[in-house]
Amino acid sequence: METLMRNPVFPKQAACILGSSIAIALVASFAAGAFAPGARMYGSLSPALLVGASSLATGLAATLLFCIFSYQRYEEISRLSAEIDAVLHEGRPLIISDYREGDVAVLRNEVGKVCARLSKTAEDLAAEKRALANALADISHQIRTPLTAAELMVPVIERSSDARERAKKLRELESLIDRVSWLVTSLLKIARIDAGAIKLTSQVTSAADVVRAAVEPLAVAFDLNDVTCEIRVAPETRFAGDAAWTAESLSNVLKNCMEHTPAGGTVRVEASEDAVACRFCISDSGPGIAQADLPHIFERFYRGSAGTESDDAGTAADYETVMRPKGFGIGLSLAQALVNAQGGSIRATNAAHGGARFDIVFPKLTV
Repeated sequence: METLMRNPVFPKQAACILGSSIAIALVASFAAGAFAPGARMYGSLSPALLVGASSLATGLAATLLFCIFSYQRYEEISRLSAEIDAVLHEGRPLIISDYREGDVAVLRNEVGKVCARLSKTAEDLAAEKRALANALADISHQIRTPLTAAELMVPVIERSSDARERAKKLRELESLIDRVSWLVTSLLKIARIDAGAIKLTSQVTSAADVVRAAVEPLAVAFDLNDVTCEIRVAPETRFAGDAAWTAESLSNVLKNCMEHTPAGGTVRVEASEDAVACRFCISDSGPGIAQADLPHIFERFYRGSAGTESDDAGTAADYETVMRPKGFGIGLSLAQALVNAQGGSIRATNAAHGGARFDIVFPKLTV
């Protein structure tokens, strides 16, 4: 009742109903001639006064009912307000266990939905914050390692008196700089994809042209690694999507396969088309993917059990690891992001004959 009386609206509403009841009783009494000269009396009261008294009693009963219902409603609102305070200040979940009908029940239900949505948003923001912190730590580590190796190479080049040895070290330094540049460029591409800043187009083109565009930038690298790249694509195979970005994704998968294929091995690219989808298949003759690595192969900066490197920068181990790398663990993640952005899918498995296999599917119809 104390909560009810503190509400500035309730006394006004109760007074308005009570006043209206008294006014109705007086009007009814006058209309019935209670105060007219010569009014007939039954006992001590006239019929008109009985009508007025009945109207007044009805009004008082209505006022009492209004007070009772108002008390119940304001008590429910007070409990809901206390629960909302607990949610906001103590982090408690708002439990909706009351399924009764009424305005307050509807309000409680809607407030519960809002609280659940805010709680989910807060959890998502916290997860994004943790992911950002982890990504920054991974990026700093990935960039630090080649830069540390480059820093170690500079004094070696300065002290070298052999022209051939100096030229070799300079080529290695140039390779390090190229790798850092590729890493930064790839990270920027992923950031643009995450931010939705890349505009993808959809045009029908030859799948063979897309494959050739993916292989050409790696032609020299395939020769240097003594790895053969076989292309098996029928000329009539068509692909509907963004040819440039699809070639970029295929190129990253090809680069990964090439780096994990021993000298004398083969990387094969195939493309096919049916009524449902356009499919690209990239496989290699390497050792394949460890079963423990398959669920994480597309995670950013994941390099697998064979791709771990020392965390102690500035050591000879860092230099050796960087000069004989197995990738940064970013290429497959970028490939997946580009494929998914076009509504496609990419899956990594081990081929039946050995080696890794990547299946990229671009559906023609979206259900």
